[in-house]
Amino acid sequence: MSHPRLILGSGSPRRRDLLAQLGVVADDIRPPDIDEDPHKGELPRPYCVRLAREKALAVEAGPDDIVLSADTTVALGRRILGKPADTDAARGFLDSLSGRRHSVITAVALRRGARLWERDVVTQVRMKRLSDEEREAYLASGDWQGKAGGYGIQGPAGAFIPWIRGSFTAVVGLPLAETANLLLAAGYPLYKRRS
Repeated sequence: MSHPRLILGSGSPRRRDLLAQLGVVADDIRPPDIDEDPHKGELPRPYCVRLAREKALAVEAGPDDIVLSADTTVALGRRILGKPADTDAARGFLDSLSGRRHSVITAVALRRGARLWERDVVTQVRMKRLSDEEREAYLASGDWQGKAGGYGIQGPAGAFIPWIRGSFTAVVGLPLAETANLLLAAGYPLYKRRS
């Protein structure tokens, strides 16, 4: 019996790498094209959950395919720090986060036919106080591009994060324990030999 096809509704190379840690290679990658702007007054966690769901629903798939989508949002209190548009925006995000705790929310949505499975994980993260030299060197590296909050914990900015409480893989972009459970719930043969 063939297993259901898994479609990754994300263009993130970090999510592909994280899935590979579970021994999973998506059969297809189809990043959805949705509007990622927050609604007026929308709080970070509901925003993140909504985006993951909308991404999963926006991906074309067969009735038995499993679509996996996720969204990672950095929240400073009620403020959503998305992906910075340019170096100045990234600098502003880093200045806001410097020396402070913030939340990283990652929501995962799986769709198979009309059924939807969802989980979201909130991880507390503290960034050390950055010197101008540290901040500017990081901005020059370009590693901030395409990353919520303007940094990636798995890259050079890992040196700025002395403390987290929660899921490291969720901060990178996909909480593995929760994602594995969702895949199993959707009928993906995660731990069975695939032919």
